[in-house]
Amino acid sequence: MESLIYSVNATFPVFSVIVIGYILKQIGMLNDNFIDVANKFNFKVTLPILLFMDIGSTNIIKDFDGKFVLFCAVVTTICFWTIWYVTKKIMKDSSMTGAFVQAAFRGSAAVLGIAFVQNIYGDAGMAPLMIIGAVPLYNIYSVIVLTFEGENKEKGRNNIKKACINIIKNPIIIGILLGILESLLNIKLPKMIDKTLENFAVMASPLALVAIGAGFEGRKALAKIKPTLTASLVKLVAQAALFLPLAAYFGFRDQKLIALIVMLGSPTTASCYIMAKNMNNDGVLTSSIVVATTLLSAVTLTMWIFILKRLGFVV
Repeated sequence: MESLIYSVNATFPVFSVIVIGYILKQIGMLNDNFIDVANKFNFKVTLPILLFMDIGSTNIIKDFDGKFVLFCAVVTTICFWTIWYVTKKIMKDSSMTGAFVQAAFRGSAAVLGIAFVQNIYGDAGMAPLMIIGAVPLYNIYSVIVLTFEGENKEKGRNNIKKACINIIKNPIIIGILLGILESLLNIKLPKMIDKTLENFAVMASPLALVAIGAGFEGRKALAKIKPTLTASLVKLVAQAALFLPLAAYFGFRDQKLIALIVMLGSPTTASCYIMAKNMNNDGVLTSSIVVATTLLSAVTLTMWIFILKRLGFVV
């Protein structure tokens, strides 16, 4: 019951903000122009700053665990390439491929991860190391699949060149790299600058969720209910079912396993919607998956925590 209450407390406020965004659009307070501007603002400003602040505040050298970071990176890589390969083989509508792959493998590691571990253990623990191992690859792989599968996709070398340029120019990846640099060099920003950046960072999640709700197109989303539910099953259940036992076998326990639950079984991150919209992919399908995984994750996250506690892997 305690795990259920915790998971509901973690996911219900997120889902509520999405619903409020949808209601505000329906009553005319928000419009399409707001959604477009909010998505670009989040993509280029608030999300990069959020990741810069989260990673920059971590003492990477002191807390570094190479085995754990490598596990996060390898599992993320396996999930991405496997999902993309299978999707290319079985999905009939190729216009949905990029959005489906990104939303099915990429969880809310940065936004939910630290808060999730802090609520259980009182500090961020291993969550920042999970972020370092997974989030840069989340964004690099997302850029690759969205470039190759977007509406304006090209062929061959031009597509590879475009993907490389998009990775280099991607504001979120730049924010992650600057955060790693700040942590490694132990840079301390002046308090007034730090506070200013923090004010932008706290806007990232709420604004992204409002934009998802405002941009949610119910009828179009219902038409894509099958890929939505399939992606939700992959994101919330399949990845965790495959790799949590492997993590336990490698000796990961407590904070590390909780961080891996977030990486493997958390709802699809709101930044998926922002990137899909900004890179000419299926925003309707992406927003539908974000909404579905957010709603269902209260049950699935509780299930994973309960199972690991019963098995004695998490205290």
